[in-house]
Amino acid sequence: MRPVPPRARGYVLCAALGGAVCVAPALGPHTRWSVLALLAVLYAGGEHALRRDVAAAAFFPVLLAGVFLLPPAAAGLVAIPGALCARVQRRPRGLRRLWRAAQPALAACAAGHAYAALGGPAAASAPDFPYVFLPAAAAVLAFALVLSALDGGILLTAERVPARTAWRGLLPRSLAPVAVHGLAGLMMAVLWSSPYGPPAALLVLLPMGVSCWVFAQYHRERSAHRSTIRALVQAVDLKDRYTRGHSERVGRASVLIARELGMADDRVELLRFAGILHDVGKLGVPTRLLRKEGPLTAEERRVLELHPEYGHEMVRGIGFLGEARAAVLHHHERIDGSGYPYGLSGAQIPEVARVVAVADAFDAMTSTRSYRRARPVPAALAELERCAGAQFDATMVRALARALGRHGWDSEVTAGGEPGLGAPDFGPPGLGAPDLGAPDLGGEGLGAEGGEGGRSRGEGDVAPGAEGGRPRSARR
Repeated sequence: MRPVPPRARGYVLCAALGGAVCVAPALGPHTRWSVLALLAVLYAGGEHALRRDVAAAAFFPVLLAGVFLLPPAAAGLVAIPGALCARVQRRPRGLRRLWRAAQPALAACAAGHAYAALGGPAAASAPDFPYVFLPAAAAVLAFALVLSALDGGILLTAERVPARTAWRGLLPRSLAPVAVHGLAGLMMAVLWSSPYGPPAALLVLLPMGVSCWVFAQYHRERSAHRSTIRALVQAVDLKDRYTRGHSERVGRASVLIARELGMADDRVELLRFAGILHDVGKLGVPTRLLRKEGPLTAEERRVLELHPEYGHEMVRGIGFLGEARAAVLHHHERIDGSGYPYGLSGAQIPEVARVVAVADAFDAMTSTRSYRRARPVPAALAELERCAGAQFDATMVRALARALGRHGWDSEVTAGGEPGLGAPDFGPPGLGAPDLGAPDLGGEGLGAEGGEGGRSRGEGDVAPGAEGGRPRSARR
């Protein structure tokens, strides 16, 4: 696990300080402590009973009901006890708890002020329909805006995502789900204030339980996807012990390129899968070829060059991989058409394959092998630039160079700790918030012991100069 960058720590502490300032006015005798306590218990119960990635979304109605029932400062307090007491698996736990408390507190306070400014409390107490929907809509919008703004700040400070893309798409993805939960929260608030009281209001949470279940199924499916990929990569690492960590580093470099190009989050995740699985076809190559110490014969090279097709056969039935399967098949194609397995050229090569090809070659050059030492990052980039336009897509090479200038590179990185990509996982509660740990294939690791470095055939496909004068296919 990598440490959280200092600027991200500062960002979280500033958010926590802002949240404390916002909720401080509620610590007085005029707060409706009975209402606040019940809502806080409901939210904390959800935090305890459900996984973190499901709980916050399922209990947004509770937070928004607090916005509609309480003054802004008191509404901000609803989420704090549950967030501070929730189980946190990843370190630094204290910092993550602060973030999980500060973000919804700030969002609820902002929503409460928007609701009060438009006369929402008076309209809801009547209740005055449909006028009450206007301040409620303003509260929902403020809630989603603050969540999205804070999520983008985490991406900028902890993930080092470029400022021009850090906030891209966050608000649209969070607004619709928050609006649905806001409507449920408004129903809770109206029923709470009715003669039927809190028990009737709690009935609103029943349909939200169904929403919670659906959301949980989605996360279980994603977990199954990660387990599938973990098993495949572990099998490759066991067979070719010299390249443990290579697949994870290629996945990381592919994500760097994809984010630099401004790709959507779903494509970024697919490219990580593609990078991690690009060499899975080595499972079909005889182990003696992968571990052979001397040069490969022409026949042995032909056998080894079948590994992209073997890999494609292995993964083509895994539907969730999508276009990542094309990267597995075509990552050894060349822009000038002299690559394999099909000799595609230029734009005929799928974009994801062009990304993985550059990431693969870069890691091959910057990793130590038994037959040569690792190249420095500047030398590897210079080699990629020399081969751009003939072997590699020049756009991808430039994107990698820009990303490395911003993020740097650690050739020792493995699935268990990827600097700059996914380790923070502060658990932002926004439904549209990026999953900062996604796909989080690490933690227990993928069998990777990065930095062991060894020599691998089937990685890099680098031009002659990149392999110390050896023929291009001699060290694949």
